[in-house]
Amino acid sequence: MTEVDDRLAKRRHILLELGFTTKRVGDELHGSAVITPEMHVPGTSRLRTSILATWSDTIAGLLSGLVMHPRVPVTLELDINLYRPAPSTGEVRAVGRTVKAGRSVVVAEIEFSCDDVPFAFGAASFMAAPNPDVRVSRPFLIDLPRNNQRLTMPLAERAQCERRSPGVAVLPRTEEGLNAANTINGGLISLAAEEAVLSLAPGRTLCSLGLRYLQPARVGPLVATATLREGVGRVELRDSGSDNRMVTLATVRTFDEP
Repeated sequence: MTEVDDRLAKRRHILLELGFTTKRVGDELHGSAVITPEMHVPGTSRLRTSILATWSDTIAGLLSGLVMHPRVPVTLELDINLYRPAPSTGEVRAVGRTVKAGRSVVVAEIEFSCDDVPFAFGAASFMAAPNPDVRVSRPFLIDLPRNNQRLTMPLAERAQCERRSPGVAVLPRTEEGLNAANTINGGLISLAAEEAVLSLAPGRTLCSLGLRYLQPARVGPLVATATLREGVGRVELRDSGSDNRMVTLATVRTFDEP
């Protein structure tokens, strides 16, 4: 048995600095966080769509963990769609529900609102980590308390995610950016995809982001390469330290206006 949960409990994690907290309410999982400027898309005052993807991944992963415990759930697919550009300030609230709890796959949906106005929704599917030795040994906790350590710099800078050239972003593997399976966190993978696209569309934000996780990003750095035509983009994310294998395929759409 791998004591992944004990290691994670002692590790300062980048995404915990987003201040997202969760609480189980009946059959639902509710989450919330206050938007700060460090969460904005560069050059705008809008919340990053990749942060919504991260929070969706968190809620859906926790709901999946209820079904799969002690096995560690890993993300298969995740998508986020916005009705309008994301808010700039205020408290984002999320409500997650399990829509399928099968023997091999769990699917959850998530709705987002700010100041009681819905602005986005998402869905994610999870499976148990293929390695049966990757397990959570402690009782599974679904309520996440708010973290007192908050971002003190923009999220991409904190994650060391760099735009190397138009359409290319690079994300290193760091101890503070891993998931319970000890690979690059799926939320940070969505950040790399977003950064690659936005390097082609400065000042814009994403109205949709879909990710297909093909295999874990184990070594890094992760290289995201994007193409964008008429506001619709495709991103290949490859693990450059593992024979340049494609680990995630993303599709995006940008808003017509910033």
